[in-house]
Amino acid sequence: MSEERSLNFLEQIVEEDITNGVNGGRVLTRFPPEPNGYLHIGHAKSICLNFGLAQKYNGQTNLRFDDTNPVTEETEYVESIKADIQWLGFQWANELYASDYFAQLYEFAVTLIKKGLAYVDDSTPSEIAALKGTPTEPGKNSPYRDRSVEENLQLFADMKAGKYPDGAKVLRAKVDMASPNMHLRDPLMYRIKHAHHHRTGDAWCIYPMYDFAHGQSDSIEHITHSICTLEFVPHRPLYDWFIEKLEIFPSHQYEFARLALNYTVTSKRKLLQLVNEGYVSGWDDPRMPTLSGYRRRGYTPSSIRTFAERVGVQKRDNLIDVGLLEFCIREELNKSANRVMAVMDPVKLVITNYPEGQTETLDAENNPEDESAGHRNVTFSNTLYIERDDFMENPPKKFFRLGPGLFVRLKYAYIIKCESFEKDAAGNVTTIYCTYLPESRSGGDTSGINVKGTIHWVSAAHAAKAEVRLYDRLFSVENPASEEGDFKSFVNPNSLKVVPEAYVEPSLLNVKAGDRFQFLRLGYFCADPDSTPDKPVFNRTVTLKDTWAKEKVKN
Repeated sequence: MSEERSLNFLEQIVEEDITNGVNGGRVLTRFPPEPNGYLHIGHAKSICLNFGLAQKYNGQTNLRFDDTNPVTEETEYVESIKADIQWLGFQWANELYASDYFAQLYEFAVTLIKKGLAYVDDSTPSEIAALKGTPTEPGKNSPYRDRSVEENLQLFADMKAGKYPDGAKVLRAKVDMASPNMHLRDPLMYRIKHAHHHRTGDAWCIYPMYDFAHGQSDSIEHITHSICTLEFVPHRPLYDWFIEKLEIFPSHQYEFARLALNYTVTSKRKLLQLVNEGYVSGWDDPRMPTLSGYRRRGYTPSSIRTFAERVGVQKRDNLIDVGLLEFCIREELNKSANRVMAVMDPVKLVITNYPEGQTETLDAENNPEDESAGHRNVTFSNTLYIERDDFMENPPKKFFRLGPGLFVRLKYAYIIKCESFEKDAAGNVTTIYCTYLPESRSGGDTSGINVKGTIHWVSAAHAAKAEVRLYDRLFSVENPASEEGDFKSFVNPNSLKVVPEAYVEPSLLNVKAGDRFQFLRLGYFCADPDSTPDKPVFNRTVTLKDTWAKEKVKN
């Protein structure tokens, strides 16, 4: 029996709150994405954490879209986010939007104005920045800070009514311009944006800032544990200040370390650049760290949930090795994926003593890790395709595949011996000629010959053609976001290699998008939505072993 893991610090907090009857022992979390892009692997950790905590403690989780910036938000992103969360295996209690609360947030702002805790500022962004001070020097009050309550109420109403152009005025909280915490130096609460909103249309031309909308939305929903990433630690005093001054439900913010993967970027702004500038084919390109990209590449929801659990919940940022994510999917697919044979770089092999035109049906095990997966039939003939790498004209001593005079076993079939080969004018091997040992058939071998190598193959007359896309890591440096210069200059030029005509077992003509396989000796692959009945397309999910480290040493 495996040892039970210890509680992470958030679970300890929740259990202590339940024990002490805080909020009546109720647990309500929320996942609050901004609909300005597709969800990525970092979001997956937050989703697993928020929904997982609620599930563990018989609570619920709200999905709340932080849709306070109409310029960058689209309904397409809303729908993709919902699909990704459900694909991961979670269901929200309520689907909500910060825009649901625009009227309530406006009234909260009016309340703060009436309390003398908010004011309309006519300063330009550069003027506001100049008066903010520095982390070591206090800021200076805006010349508009002491406007009367009545004037502020009128100006704010006029802002709402659309009387001013974008950027003409902002609403600021009146906190403390000398605070050592820069976020408390009269932060912006509202800005003017004459932009069409994906849900409210043109009803509003002023929109709340994140720091004002977030905590109040938590409070309106009576969220008990508002879980954010570490960059929001300095925002927490302001989160608490707004709730205290408005005298509303005291939601509380807790912070954990965001997920950062090596050889990856997760900034939505940077991911959007990759999409818009054609470095990838779209948000669901299998090289992208988006959940839709991982799904298309062949990752399973359970492998990503396992990864999130193994990464754990920390209070300190660190760079996680993408090899751990690859390990999680390998571990799962090793148990669940059926084995098939596919040849990427074919060379013809003719068995000269096997009757031409004769075929036989061989028994092949679908998955040695899963007895219930059963068996399949593969057709054998005298003309096959094998991988070009499985033959060497002048093999070294420890080469256990095929070469002149060498024996090798064909998977599920017979032992063969290489007798000769032909080359074209350019020196490329075109045909390999072998003989086979009829008494060496797998499952009933009486030849007495032991061979060290086994290679895969497909029958030339029966194989189906397929396109295979070999995906690798999108970036060639470990932390592209931290390197000097344009992060796009570190895109790995070998992140995608397309094999336009591979040969696969004919049963793979019937695949559906999302079907997963292990191509024997080559890696794990997934059928792509681009597949047609005549020509399937397969994406490499992950190699059988981690070849990346070897490549780095080689280079």
